[in-house]
Amino acid sequence: MSEFKNTVAQPPITLTPGAVRELGRIKQEQNISDDHGLRVGVKGGGCSGFSYILGFDLPKENDDVFEISGIKVFMQKSHAIYLLGMQIDWEDGLGNRGFSFNNPNATDTCGCGSSFSA
Repeated sequence: MSEFKNTVAQPPITLTPGAVRELGRIKQEQNISDDHGLRVGVKGGGCSGFSYILGFDLPKENDDVFEISGIKVFMQKSHAIYLLGMQIDWEDGLGNRGFSFNNPNATDTCGCGSSFSA
C-alpha cells in the first residue's frame, strides 16, 4: 500500500515562495530524507489556546498528504478545520526572522504569532 493513499487534490494551506525556499534549505542542510514530509498541524497550548506544529516528519496512518510547490505535506484530517486557508511564509527582516502563519480561522493571536484561538 502506498504512503500516498490519503493524497488529497486541493491543499488546505499555501506556502509562499520564501517559505518553500527556506524549507528546502533546512531539508538539505539537515540532510532530511525524501521519506519525510512537512508536518503542519495544531496542538493545544500557547498563550491563546492552540499552537502550530511545523516540522519534518514521517507519514502517519490518519494523515492527508498534499503536494505543495514540490514539498510533501502531512496533516492529520482533524486539523484541517483549524488550518483551512492558512498561508505559511518565511520572514527574514530586522525585527522578525522565522516562519509566520496567516490563518483566517484565528479569532485571536498572541504577540509572538505562534499561538491562536479559533
